[in-house]
Formats: sequence, structure tokens, C-alpha cells
Amino acid sequence: MKLSAVLITKNAGPEFAKCLESLAFADEIVILDSGSTDDTLSVAERFGARIFQSDDWPGFGPQRQRAQSHAQGEWLFWIDTDEVVTPELASSIQRAIEQAPAKKVFQVKRLSWFFGRFIRHSGWYPDKVVRLYRREEYGYDNALVHEKVHCPDASVETLDGDLLHYTATNFPDYMAKSVRYAEDWAEGRARRGKKASLFSACTHSLGAFVRKYLLQRGFLDGRHGFLLAVTTAIYAFNKYAALWIKTRR
Repeated sequence: MKLSAVLITKNAGPEFAKCLESLAFADEIVILDSGSTDDTLSVAERFGARIFQSDDWPGFGPQRQRAQSHAQGEWLFWIDTDEVVTPELASSIQRAIEQAPAKKVFQVKRLSWFFGRFIRHSGWYPDKVVRLYRREEYGYDNALVHEKVHCPDASVETLDGDLLHYTATNFPDYMAKSVRYAEDWAEGRARRGKKASLFSACTHSLGAFVRKYLLQRGFLDGRHGFLLAVTTAIYAFNKYAALWIKTRR
């Protein structure tokens, strides 16, 4: 088997069917689910995915490591449930796995949708992330959130085509996910003995807004860019506030 498309899921959301449909070029689709209560599993079954279950949630990095253990392909392509592979990217992936040497990984360019508009500035594009590698060579790190493929000795090449990322289509869900990520980030920092203050929460929040809206030219994305800068500032504040609360406990 040449290529496995791998996902971790829990209540995958409205783009899930589009996501799986765009993976028709893969030899198998592997899903590790952590307790979906909506139609996620029935949609996955409709597209012929191999489905596995986990009873707990160890964090994003460890969960991806678990999912990788279920894959059978020589190559792994990772995708999230709110992402869609464009035809150009699918062709690029297929070409890459036919001729790549050892210790070669590939990154994709994510083009993200934010409440009605694809964001092309604000530091969001091209949002390059490593998603394609040989199963026996590499894997994800142990980070609870913002996990990355650990491949320090690999050469990295960027694939042609975009990975469409429908990250923000519902405001309550988007903000709720932001709070969960902030909590996971704070938990990881607290485990390493890190501390924070409310003053640092405020300064990081202000810095996040300035960086997103001015330095990364978010103003070129119009009103969507301003909203993105504000929500980014809120996320930064929540991270350090959560860490402050944990250390006071």
C-alpha cells in the first residue's frame, strides 16, 4: 500500500464529507475517533474509511501518534476534518511519493477560510505545514496542542496547490475551540514549570494584535483582517490567563 490519508476526529463538522471526498486518490483513509456523538462515523463509513476508537484524550500529538500506528501505507498524508485537498495538490502528492528519496518530507500551503473570506495576509498564507512523510521515518511530537511532525534530519519540499482550510465557519464553535486550545497550551506549559501573570497576559494580547494587524498586514484583509487580529489577541490573553490560574492553584 502506497499512501494512507490519516485523520483524528471528534464531531468532525460540516466540511467532513468534502474532506473525505477530496481524498479519493489515497489507497486508504484511516480515522481515529475519540467519542463522536454526531454523524461523523456514519460519514466516514460511507467513504470506506478504516475506523478506530480511543476512549481517552492524551493531547493532539500523542493522539496522532496513536493514529499513525493504525496506518498501513508507505506514505502518510495528514489532514484535518475541516480541510479539503484541491485537485492540484492531489496531483502534486501523487507525483511526490513516486520519486522522493529517503528522509524527504513535504509541506502544504494552507489557504484558510475565515467567516466568509479566504485570508491571504495576516500571517495566514502561505501557512506551510509538513503533512506528507514516510511512515517508518517520522511522526508527530508529544505536544498537547500545536503539534508538529518531528523530522530534524529531513529535507523539506513544498507541494504545489493549496489545502483549503475551513477553520472558521461558525463563530461560537470557533471561539470554543480557541478556548480549548488555550487550556491545552497552558496545561503543557504548567507541566514544564512555567508561570505567567495577568500583566503578561495583557502584553502578549496587545502584541498579538499589533503583529497580526500591522506587521503581518492584516489590514489588507479588510474587516475580516481586523476581526482576525482581535480574536488572535483574545486567544493570546486566554493562554496566559489560563496559565496564571493553573499556577495559582
